[in-house]
Amino acid sequence: MFTGIVEELGEITAVETLDDACRFRLRGPVVTQGARHGDSIAVNGVCLTVVDHEGDEFTADVMAETLKRSSLGALKAGSRVNLERPMAVGERLGGHIVQGHVDGTGEILERKPSEHWEIVKISLPADLTRYVVEKGSITVDGISLTVVDAGPDHFTVSLIPTTLDLTTLGHKQPGDPVNLEVDVIAKYVERMLGDRAQGAGR
Repeated sequence: MFTGIVEELGEITAVETLDDACRFRLRGPVVTQGARHGDSIAVNGVCLTVVDHEGDEFTADVMAETLKRSSLGALKAGSRVNLERPMAVGERLGGHIVQGHVDGTGEILERKPSEHWEIVKISLPADLTRYVVEKGSITVDGISLTVVDAGPDHFTVSLIPTTLDLTTLGHKQPGDPVNLEVDVIAKYVERMLGDRAQGAGR
């Protein structure tokens, strides 16, 4: 489990394309500290498994299903990525509960800078709209953010200077894809209420 608090802005150093997958080599001096084979690291919000680790770099395999459901397939050598290690038991939950299981992708539609923050408008797939509410939580490229406005096919978030400086959202532009993970609690509530309604119907 992750919290959506990005630890560092890493970099893709190499991409190896396979028949039905790809292998990334990534640089991340912070997240590789103490890293071992089999550990999990979130890359732009996608939970990946460390295959190999040497110095400040690690490799991770990305299967076809992940490439299909996320924006990782658009990454290339030199791409910057948000990196986060799983939350350790007993530590503070600084963001919200993030699984690292991407629900879909959106697209940066608009950026509106102001003196102390920036409003970013992002497209929202129709099947995710019901999970996104004003002042609720959403994960964008692995970043835990608060929804400012929730529309029928988009939402907006407000980014502080720290987020702009230390994550991919500081340099992504309109047209760029982003990974989205909605609040897992909303999905559980929907499932439970649906089961209850079906039970009442019977």
